[in-house]
Amino acid sequence: MTIILTPGAATLAQLETIWRTGVAACLTDTARPAIDAAAELVAQAAAGDVAVYGVNTGFGKLASVRIAPKDTAQLQRNLILSHCCGVGEALDIPTTRLMMALKLLSVGRGASGLRWDTVALLQDLLTHGVTPVIPAQGSVGASGDLAPLAHMAATLIGAGEAYFNGEKMPSDAALARAGLSPVTLGPKEGLGLINGTQFSTACALAGYFDALRNAQSAVAISCLSTDAIMGSTAPLEPALHDLRGHKGQIDVARAMRTIMDGSEIRESHRDEDARVQDPYCIRCQPQVTGAALDLLAFAGRTLEVEANAVSDNPLVLVAEGKIVSGGNFHAEPVAFAADQIALAVAEIGAIAQRRVALMVDPTLSHDLPPFLTPEPGLNSGLMIAEVTSAALMSENKHLANPCSTDSTPTSANQEDHVSMAAHGARRLARMNANLSTILGIELICAAQGVEFRAPLTTSPGLQRLMQITRDHVPALGADRYMADDLRRAAALVSDGHVAAVCDVERLLAGVS
Repeated sequence: MTIILTPGAATLAQLETIWRTGVAACLTDTARPAIDAAAELVAQAAAGDVAVYGVNTGFGKLASVRIAPKDTAQLQRNLILSHCCGVGEALDIPTTRLMMALKLLSVGRGASGLRWDTVALLQDLLTHGVTPVIPAQGSVGASGDLAPLAHMAATLIGAGEAYFNGEKMPSDAALARAGLSPVTLGPKEGLGLINGTQFSTACALAGYFDALRNAQSAVAISCLSTDAIMGSTAPLEPALHDLRGHKGQIDVARAMRTIMDGSEIRESHRDEDARVQDPYCIRCQPQVTGAALDLLAFAGRTLEVEANAVSDNPLVLVAEGKIVSGGNFHAEPVAFAADQIALAVAEIGAIAQRRVALMVDPTLSHDLPPFLTPEPGLNSGLMIAEVTSAALMSENKHLANPCSTDSTPTSANQEDHVSMAAHGARRLARMNANLSTILGIELICAAQGVEFRAPLTTSPGLQRLMQITRDHVPALGADRYMADDLRRAAALVSDGHVAAVCDVERLLAGVS
């Protein structure tokens, strides 16, 4: 299967499929005429006498240096090699492939000046399982993600390293194993490949996709926690949320009502609740998770626009017959989106952790045993699982501090304000992993708590969630080695099983 991308019209659903499944991607055939027209205009400029940035001049602070026509190919190769300054661990293969697809979308708009042969080779890498090794550190999110994208471009010219079907090797060897040949870059092609926001945007999109899945899982798990502590569902009344008016809040309350419908536990205390009001972590779930979903929706729209954007420099304006230097490479929109996603992830985890703390505390949990163990004292139960959730919550709070406000001048003060979008986007993978574990711990606690309510049962939807939980994490009796339980529960969240078993995505969309 290959996803056909239409420049300017790619959807979040297409991009998520590329990222999650590893499916190949290529441009629609209708993109080629615009690509060819831009490449022709660049070729004319390279042969002319007028200085055009990046075509027949140096780069950055060296833009005043003219380059002879005979040296343009060497200029582009030198650009790629000199910018391969990435350090740190390699970006994961799925996100690297998404980055490559985003670069296809950008150059496919016909404003970058790459020749079709170069574009076709980038497509062939995706089709034949050749993935450049991209060191994840080195971009400040302006002038494009220069270092990461240079490592991608290096594979196209047979330099650097690449994976071939998952095995790391020199790029020229990977190309040969795939039956492909490196390309000799023409005028502006190196610059068109390394200018752009595709590294930051790919990392931010990956963070968005996982954050949305975590948020959906949180909706289902919070329902199970509510039954575990015999919480009230009165705060889910539709009229209450309609009076507030926020879409995410309304959607979460509606989904929770449906998921909890038919719970014997809830019906057993509907008319005789001992408490007039539950703690905020139960009572305000729609307000908090709903606000996070609204924030994620806004970030998702921003990233969808950026995924379809032309963000290199200079841009080839074919209709006007000119090449114009601008600043579309500045990744401020991506930096803001990444910061928003980080805030949502941190807050979903913060309120989930308080539900964990509520369930293990016998003074608050409505008669559940201390730390959810049948023999407290002899056994510590889920005492330290709750501590782990607190540690991860605190870590995410620190990581949620904004990156977009942290600029530093680079390139001899030519690039004097940068977005730090790459920093903001890369941290999201770590934050989402933390959140999946927090939610996994909540799932373990909630399932344990609901089982203490027997013979009363929870709702049919939550019984399905209980079953999939118990298929992977047995009930806790005597103390046992817990790390594997936490890992398996986190995987249920991150793999999407929790959200799927309760059909949360459909419920949030209001589909009956």
